[in-house]
Amino acid sequence: MDIYRIIDELGEERERLGRIIESLEVLALGVELPAPVTGKRRGRKFMDESGRKEVSERMKLYWAKRRGGEPPRALEASA
Repeated sequence: MDIYRIIDELGEERERLGRIIESLEVLALGVELPAPVTGKRRGRKFMDESGRKEVSERMKLYWAKRRGGEPPRALEASA
């Protein structure tokens, strides 16, 4: 038995239970908790002009191939 591992796991469990108890106490008081900050970016992702142009050219080639037609010559050279 690794007693230090067990102590670490119990400490993590105590923290988890503390957060749960705190949330329940706040709910009992009717106070709304702020959303936790995860550090991940949410929302719309923005592309610069060169990225948009690259995607545009790639999609024009894609749709030309899907339709069975010839892609425009300017796009063939860049691909």
